[in-house]
Amino acid sequence: MLKTDTLFYDADKIAQYQSESQYDYNSQLVQRNVNLIDMFKEWFRNLLRQIFNSDIADKYSDIILIVLILVVILLLVFLVYKKRPELFYRAKKLSSSDVLEEETIYGVDFSKEIALALGKKDFYMAVRMAYLQTLKYLSDHHHIDWQTYKTPTEYLYEMNRKEVKEEFKGLTNCFLLVRYGNFEATEETYMAVKNLQQVILKGGNSEG
Repeated sequence: MLKTDTLFYDADKIAQYQSESQYDYNSQLVQRNVNLIDMFKEWFRNLLRQIFNSDIADKYSDIILIVLILVVILLLVFLVYKKRPELFYRAKKLSSSDVLEEETIYGVDFSKEIALALGKKDFYMAVRMAYLQTLKYLSDHHHIDWQTYKTPTEYLYEMNRKEVKEEFKGLTNCFLLVRYGNFEATEETYMAVKNLQQVILKGGNSEG
């Protein structure tokens, strides 16, 4: 009769094995904490290894990544600035003499207001009135659709007189700097605005 082998369970031996790391198989089944930043950095490092060599990737990958992130941020800021430049200008506090708001382009004698402002050497008000006078002209001639809620940048995009669009852009930028950019208006500033305005008015008149 064949002798049957009997398995013997040695609890002490098993406990000893479990205490040794090389036999701790359960730890290999536990998923490690996933760090997305580290994963992205490792992916970027591998990408550099494919483009350049391993030395460059290992030494400069973090620096190159930081530079690329800064470039992307600057590009986004630039695009926002091109779209909404008024967001980058600090609002100028209005004085008690600022009795006319941007939305009151109708029922205003702009020539008179500009003359009064120049008489007092209030070039801020003169620039402001010249800009609003230009908006009224463009609106009356259907070159823009003037509305109280619109921003100066919106008028730039909808301006349909291509031959004077650059002049209108320059005029708008002067207004934004003076009105919102804490830029001190001088006589030279007003003269620049007046010259741009004259070109715009002549361009409009050429249409008939």
